[in-house]
Amino acid sequence: MTPPPLSTVEEPVTPEALLARVARGDEAAFAALYDELAGPVLGLVVRVLRDRAQSEEVAQETLLEIWCKAATFTPDRGNVRSWALTIAHRRAIDRVRSEQSGSDRETRAGRLDPRRDFDEVAEQTMLRLERDDVRAALATLTDLQRRSIELAYYDGYTYREVGDLLDIPVSTVKSRMRDGLIRLRHALGARA
Repeated sequence: MTPPPLSTVEEPVTPEALLARVARGDEAAFAALYDELAGPVLGLVVRVLRDRAQSEEVAQETLLEIWCKAATFTPDRGNVRSWALTIAHRRAIDRVRSEQSGSDRETRAGRLDPRRDFDEVAEQTMLRLERDDVRAALATLTDLQRRSIELAYYDGYTYREVGDLLDIPVSTVKSRMRDGLIRLRHALGARA
């Protein structure tokens, strides 16, 4: 068998040859170079960032930089794949540093502002006042009313269990609690 003539043998297209054509503005060459480099670039960036969405952004930025700076590539300093991965790694590290810097800035700003949120202080004050109002209103009840309400509402007992604990019939528990809640409502309503 005889080898085919040299004119019909296609030479493999190297990333270096594609990049040289990209430097002259050849979009088809960039599409082929993109197909060659996109996977390795994205893989490297994902390993650095560990966030798929950010990694895709950084990979796109890297490939855009390759398109824009194709003419600056010097083959005697390395191959195209290494050059592209160096750009990708640098951009990924820059993104990590940027994210960390933003987080650090927010943390420092939070530490520098010693004031508490207005809502937090107001909420704590309102809870304290409400608690004081409820205690004062509970003090106006009879011992049986107060104890029945405390067991049912604060300790979670049923009417039957409250009756067993206080040694009184369930009907008495219900009526004392009803009367006590009416008095509480009136006492708390008068304060509001």
